[in-house]
Amino acid sequence: MNTYKKHLLLKGSNIRKALERLDFLSEDAIIFIVDNENHLIGSLTDGDVRRGLLKGFSIDHLVDEIIQPNPKYIRKGERNINKVIEYRENNFRILPVLDKADSIVNVINFRELKSYLPVDAVIMAGGRGERLRPLTDTTPKPLLKVGDKPILEHNLDRLRLFGIDDFWITVKYLGEQIERYFGDGHEKSISIQYVHENEPLGTIGAVSKIRNFSHDYVLVTNSDLLTNVDYEHFFLDFLKNEADFSVVTIPYSVDIPYAVLETNNGHVLNFREKPTYTYYSNGGIYLMKREVLKHLPIEKHFNATDLMETLIKNGNKVVSYPLAGYWLDIGRHEEYEKAQKDIKTINFR
Repeated sequence: MNTYKKHLLLKGSNIRKALERLDFLSEDAIIFIVDNENHLIGSLTDGDVRRGLLKGFSIDHLVDEIIQPNPKYIRKGERNINKVIEYRENNFRILPVLDKADSIVNVINFRELKSYLPVDAVIMAGGRGERLRPLTDTTPKPLLKVGDKPILEHNLDRLRLFGIDDFWITVKYLGEQIERYFGDGHEKSISIQYVHENEPLGTIGAVSKIRNFSHDYVLVTNSDLLTNVDYEHFFLDFLKNEADFSVVTIPYSVDIPYAVLETNNGHVLNFREKPTYTYYSNGGIYLMKREVLKHLPIEKHFNATDLMETLIKNGNKVVSYPLAGYWLDIGRHEEYEKAQKDIKTINFR
């Protein structure tokens, strides 16, 4: 259900009804007064009611007479993430989200969310999962459970934790099972739409079929990852670097057991004794400006690495975001078994 609607109350309601709602909301006791089109008119807390009663209003008076007329709010799709962070750090815990018409389309609660990122998320979930057979013979890999819920749900819930509420899931192999499981997302108070691949389109090709993104930024992720990446920090790093495209990268250290010599025409110029080299591999999570998606061929097989190569050749800024947290690609039985153990100890909240 759209749980945010419990925070909404129609103008013209009496104070008694407002008190009942505030009591029901308990520690989240704030309501937003709206008209029939959900346009925001004002806010009301227990404190506002007490002050109203002290001024002589009774519980049969209308809430319109005691509301705060200019409450704080967030505009959906607003690019200024620093405004969101400022509200959160100044303890504005519950805020309405308005669309362009000033109607409330969501209410965010920083007791439950870490942020509210202006991002559409695309989760690539169409693969066959050959290496995990026979587990994937009758179940699509994204629906294989890690702990008490499917891999895909871990990814979706992690993204939701950072306030992302517009989702696209690409499906092909046994995709109807994924659609039945998640539906349109209303039970999680999010929007989920599905992109159907008739033929395999690579790790990003299916994104070319999406025409109606809600935001200027798009995050694309593989569905078979288990990670606790901080998506707000990822987004802030993207903005700081003025990037067009950023890829989460996973550091790998290689220890060389011998001295490594630097030579020129047989002359030893320098050497390092048993050095350690760190390399960064593709983590399968990408953040980009929506405009770079114009480089995707329409409904053709195309990988994220192909898009990166195209952008680099065109002079766009492609950056790496080295991950400091947990990351696991669940591609084989060994990783799947490891995920079952790690889910019990790794902090994914």
